[in-house]
Amino acid sequence: MPTQPPDNIQDQPDEDSFDPNGGPTRPDEGPSNEEDQQQLTVVPSTAPAPLPRDGLTPDGRFKSGRLAGLTLGPALWVLSWPIITESFLNSLVGLVDTMLAAGLPGGEAATDAIGGASYIMWFIGLVIMAIGVGATALVSRSVGKSRMAVAGVIVGQTATLALAVGVLVGIFIYSVSPLVTDILSMSEDASESFNRYMRIIALGVPSSTMLFAMIACARGAGDSISPLWAMIVRNIVNIIVSWTASGANILGYAPPVSLDMGVTGIAIGTVCGDVAGMLVVLHQARSGHWGVRLRLKRMRPHWLTVWRIVRLGVPNFLETLGMWVGNFFIVAFVGSLALNSAREGYLGAHIIAIRIEAFSFLAGFAMGSAAATLAGQYLGARRPDLAKRAVLLATGVAVVIMGCFGLAFMLLPETITGLLSSQPAHQRLVPPLLIICGVVQVPFALGIVLRSAMRGAGDVKAVMVITWVTTYGVRLPLAYFISGVDLRLPEFLGGAIITNPAPWEGSLTLLWVGLCSELVIRGLAFTIYFMKGRWIHARV
Repeated sequence: MPTQPPDNIQDQPDEDSFDPNGGPTRPDEGPSNEEDQQQLTVVPSTAPAPLPRDGLTPDGRFKSGRLAGLTLGPALWVLSWPIITESFLNSLVGLVDTMLAAGLPGGEAATDAIGGASYIMWFIGLVIMAIGVGATALVSRSVGKSRMAVAGVIVGQTATLALAVGVLVGIFIYSVSPLVTDILSMSEDASESFNRYMRIIALGVPSSTMLFAMIACARGAGDSISPLWAMIVRNIVNIIVSWTASGANILGYAPPVSLDMGVTGIAIGTVCGDVAGMLVVLHQARSGHWGVRLRLKRMRPHWLTVWRIVRLGVPNFLETLGMWVGNFFIVAFVGSLALNSAREGYLGAHIIAIRIEAFSFLAGFAMGSAAATLAGQYLGARRPDLAKRAVLLATGVAVVIMGCFGLAFMLLPETITGLLSSQPAHQRLVPPLLIICGVVQVPFALGIVLRSAMRGAGDVKAVMVITWVTTYGVRLPLAYFISGVDLRLPEFLGGAIITNPAPWEGSLTLLWVGLCSELVIRGLAFTIYFMKGRWIHARV
């Protein structure tokens, strides 16, 4: 008889375990699941142990999940184009918030506030990513082995974990927001707008955590198309509510009906969009549209499964936390540059340049997500050769696309900047930053895709080590020295000035030279580690 775990699955087998008779363990959904009623024949103990069953046909096509019947090339396409679209829609939320802030009266201060808030939003995102990495890796391995019931259990536990963590992170964000304005050296107007924005955003953190955790499960199951609808609804709601509630101009157009709530209205629109997207993706998960189904009874905490998700997510969290802390120092550098020059607009220009650059690395993140899913499923099917081939193909596509964006940034920086903001400070500061980041798009693509692929394979510890070393050993010291910034410590740390030893004046452009130089080194480091092949043997 096949192994069938009860709802609380106290003795859930490891994904790579086998039964005592030599056959693979096969958790089934039971009588309530029409799609998984197959019984397995018990192999007599006297018979030779069969080869481990995999989830591929002899010609390399997937047997189960949303990728069933597809070979490598079509599977990469099916996974990647919806992720590119979804990533664009996700970035569009922050882009719309930035454009609306720039269109408010006193737009430079409001844009600085939204710019600082974007880094707090990134902290929320890295918590979500940590849960998502574990969920994607475990779901993809289970689907690759045609163990759909185990995948369903992981989806349920991911939902529970996402909701609990979302509540805790929301409370944390609400509490620490006033301290952030001092660290970032914001003006009084920017500080007031920042605090109003973040306190509303904190209330919506549980919904955004649930939204993206479920999207990670869908990707692991091989369905990157269905989550698009959640992101489309999220953006429509965000644009309508934020534009109407804030009363800001977008490209010179005011809303037909305006509540004139300013930055508060932008925050309300963002939260409303997250809630709407969450409701859509939960409906998809409950309907079983992904090939796996979210069942309420499987949301009761099962600590073994939660631990498996956390075990993969914690190294990723530490990796991205290290990156986030490093980049938060970078934002502090930008704030000190603004304070030293007694000008507003530096932080806003920094964020606008990042928002524009994000259009290039959307392709990198999409290919990285597709590579993570394919690497996990191919390794689950015991085909490391196909896993490596999938990653290399995804990397090549990302290099070409991001390289083309890099050329556009170098050739048309003023035109591109004008599409997002007409503020004089932004028009002056942003174009040089685009030229610099355009030069490094190819090594940036290597780092993005290879890092994501190794996460999907479960080699999260190596990814964490490389990221920490390049962030703190290269990125921070290089950016600090090259920028020439004299760093002001927050008031609660004494407010002292740390004088930069560089003989030149502080510059946002030079800061970006340091940042982009580190991207080249990071891409090289991930490429060398990937080619060694140790990631293939990672256990999940």
